[in-house]
Amino acid sequence: MRLPPRGHGQPQEIAAAVTFLLSEDASYLMDVHLAVDGGFLI
Repeated sequence: MRLPPRGHGQPQEIAAAVTFLLSEDASYLMDVHLAVDGGFLI
């Protein structure tokens, strides 16, 4: 299923992604490319 792109992420969406990556919840992630763009790159 393909969703229409919404464009690049809004500042609050990017901030939420950064907050997650800096949290303990992301402590086991390594070498992750996280695109916060609403599917724009698909």
